Amino acid sequence: MSLETRSGGICELCGSNEGLSALEVPQGDASEDQSVYVCSNCKTQIESGELEESHFNCLNDSMWSETPAVKVMSAILLNKLARQDLLEMMYLEEAEQSWVDKALNANANKLVHKDANGVILNAGDSIVILKDLEVKGAGFTAKRGTTVTRIALPADMDDHIEGRVNGTKIFLKTEFIKKA
Repeated sequence: MSLETRSGGICELCGSNEGLSALEVPQGDASEDQSVYVCSNCKTQIESGELEESHFNCLNDSMWSETPAVKVMSAILLNKLARQDLLEMMYLEEAEQSWVDKALNANANKLVHKDANGVILNAGDSIVILKDLEVKGAGFTAKRGTTVTRIALPADMDDHIEGRVNGTKIFLKTEFIKKA
């Protein structure tokens, strides 16, 4: 059965019918059984991590779904929203609870890179350098106002990003950059 058929052509979280698409539940195997059919509003908020609690009041209903992927996604979102009152009412099978725990632990161990203003940075973002920085070993200065595109995020350092300035790959401390 396709996701669209399973959902009845509506968002499995909020019931909207606008901009529907599949979204893999974290730590799932990308199969339809481990994905949810969501509207563009839910998907944008989930992917950005900036959850609007008033929108996700819909989880009061979706947490009771018979579909394991919908229940697991609801539990993950309720955890992120710190809605302990609703979490205490939920019943999850052992495999579903294990899936939720795995997803929450994976997110807890993931480094979060933030610019000087506290804005979360993602791989591929563009940033602007906030002050002249002497690039050691390269013999040039990365000038204030320089835009660095398609940054990379080192997996082992949350206070640095990687990018190219003047054709040279360098590491920049996040305290000296802001998201463009």
